[in-house]
Amino acid sequence: MMEQQPTTHTREIAIMKDELHWKKTHCARMDHGGCTLLIGVKDNRIVEVKGDPDGFLNKGYVCPKGLASPDRLTHPSRLRHPLKRIGTRGEGNWERISWEEAIRTISENLLRIRQQEGAKAVAFCQGMPKGLEHFVLIRLANLFGSPNVVAVQDVCHAPREVSGMHTCGFYPVADFHHKSRLVLLWGSNITSTNEEGEICSLLLDQMKAGTELIVVDPRRTDLAKQSDRFLQIRPGTDHGLALAFLNVIVGEGLHDKEFVETWTHGFDELAAHIKDYPPERMAEVTGISADLIRESARHYAGAHPAVIQWGNPIEQNIHAFDTARALVCLMAVCGNLDVPGGNIQANEPNILGLGEFVRADLIPSKRKEMIHAHHRTIPRLMTVPPAYFKNAILEGIPYPVRGAYMQCTNPLIGYADSRGTFDALMKLDFFAISDIVMTPTASLADIVLPAATHLEFNDIGHYGLGHGYILARPKVVDPPNTCWPDMKMLNELGKKIAPGEYWHENYEDFLDALLKPAGLSYSQFVEQGHLKGPDRFQKYLSSGFKTPTGKVELRLSRAEKFQLRPLPEFTGPPEVDDPEYPLILTSAKDRYYLHSSYRWVERLRKRSPEPVIEIHPETAERHGIREGDEVVIETRQGRITQTAHLTDTIRPDIVSAAYGWWLPEGRPEAQYEWEKSNYNILTSTEKLGRAFGTPNLKGLRCRIRKGGEM
Repeated sequence: MMEQQPTTHTREIAIMKDELHWKKTHCARMDHGGCTLLIGVKDNRIVEVKGDPDGFLNKGYVCPKGLASPDRLTHPSRLRHPLKRIGTRGEGNWERISWEEAIRTISENLLRIRQQEGAKAVAFCQGMPKGLEHFVLIRLANLFGSPNVVAVQDVCHAPREVSGMHTCGFYPVADFHHKSRLVLLWGSNITSTNEEGEICSLLLDQMKAGTELIVVDPRRTDLAKQSDRFLQIRPGTDHGLALAFLNVIVGEGLHDKEFVETWTHGFDELAAHIKDYPPERMAEVTGISADLIRESARHYAGAHPAVIQWGNPIEQNIHAFDTARALVCLMAVCGNLDVPGGNIQANEPNILGLGEFVRADLIPSKRKEMIHAHHRTIPRLMTVPPAYFKNAILEGIPYPVRGAYMQCTNPLIGYADSRGTFDALMKLDFFAISDIVMTPTASLADIVLPAATHLEFNDIGHYGLGHGYILARPKVVDPPNTCWPDMKMLNELGKKIAPGEYWHENYEDFLDALLKPAGLSYSQFVEQGHLKGPDRFQKYLSSGFKTPTGKVELRLSRAEKFQLRPLPEFTGPPEVDDPEYPLILTSAKDRYYLHSSYRWVERLRKRSPEPVIEIHPETAERHGIREGDEVVIETRQGRITQTAHLTDTIRPDIVSAAYGWWLPEGRPEAQYEWEKSNYNILTSTEKLGRAFGTPNLKGLRCRIRKGGEM
């Protein structure tokens, strides 16, 4: 649960008290961020962190990660100088070099590869977007001439956003700023992990005011315990449950008939199609009783407005497109699209558009040349799925990739099929990476750059996330002289490998350029704190939906053209039953970490010291496993070890393993024991969803045994 910190400081300007300056900024890079923070600074050191009671999203709340965020700045393992590899890749031998040499070495190698193979042989890689650096990276790729920006959006954000664009013309985000009668929390655990700006404090306020809560999750989370109805779903069957909801709502005539008749395309075909998915049939699939499915569907249909807060776990298997499509159809038939308190098309403030910022106009053939265009993924997916990126390196399909620049990412832990990722990284001719500390991925690089971290540079948050607002992230302390913000690295590299007129003398000019349409300088924006687009709802009444039919496309009008299924279907779980691997494996984000980041922050490591697999007591007893035992987890792809935690918050047929683990205390020449407990040793990229290139990360078949047994 997030923690409330009392404070009386609400001014934007620093307040003097015994030489302690209080500065206001927004949290970031511990997750998607969004909490307004008051930072106590003395002698360029952060000595205290509090939540701002006037915060736009958090209203005084701050989580343990936010409280621990200053520890990143002073950690003894922090990278403080550019490093150049000496000897064989991965041996852990480095030479300290200057920034001038680092930028020159990177630019020479990327330009060499471009001259030999073409610009598309170089990829630009980003982890979860954390700030404006993501869009400066895209700009650099575009100006360099490469269509290949690699990101993890195939399993995070893109299936929801892009499926929404094709179905209703926009990304339907949850509106917690207006009252909802019912919240359907679907695979979203926002008291532990911030879902792209959906801070839990806004939801908790609604619950206190009487909003009904339904939770769909394989794990009985804190919010599931507080919910009115909890649907404990088998991982990977969300599309089956959503279709069962539609079966009940349409079959019983509970849908919004006026909206459906006027503003949807293909309702009759959908109504006939979903007759194949009655709750009784889907109960066997999802593990949820038919009565509970019917009851929950009726409550969602009967509450108006109602909102679905969907988390990214629904995007982490090969059926992500069907799941996202079914849920948008559910929003639509109940009349909950673009209404206050429903799933809305957020209106952006008057700022520089994404296309103009990244100079998309200078690479007009990008859509046809991206690696994944060869694999015929869904249109509007603008980042390369990692599985296809690795395939281009290892197999040269559709063309070879030989070099990469990476930031805010740790692919050796974060990409599916970690051993395949290792092989791909080892095969690259050259790659450079920026980070705060040495990571398993960085230990394989040719050049490692020391990054300034959040709180040490000026930034803008939530640009491009589709929630209709941006947040000021002014720096509160200066970074070490030898640590650069990612935006500065990209700006300086851009001057070497792309036309110089598109880059700035000072990288902070990007901030002012973004804000110029709003008539604000960055300093004025900081005074304001955030910038939100206007509240305008039901825009379809005057202009329709931005789809080929002008309506919500329950049946996709261009499905045949894109070789996609016109209606969402359930064709089975992510993996078929396997008697040799009888358990279902899932994972959950750790509330104390961000993906693979921050296991080296002592204050957080004490709260979550080791990788833990959650096992139901009945399952543990069958396997002779006790609390704290070492457990071997096996899939057909590989095996890892984690520590047992017995809990009845999951079902007996499911185990939930920890994700994102490597051991910073391990040996650098062994990549910090990246294989021992790394969840992605268990995953595979042999089978991918067609629409987004998504692998199965959840709903895997596995088996477990006590460590030391054969």
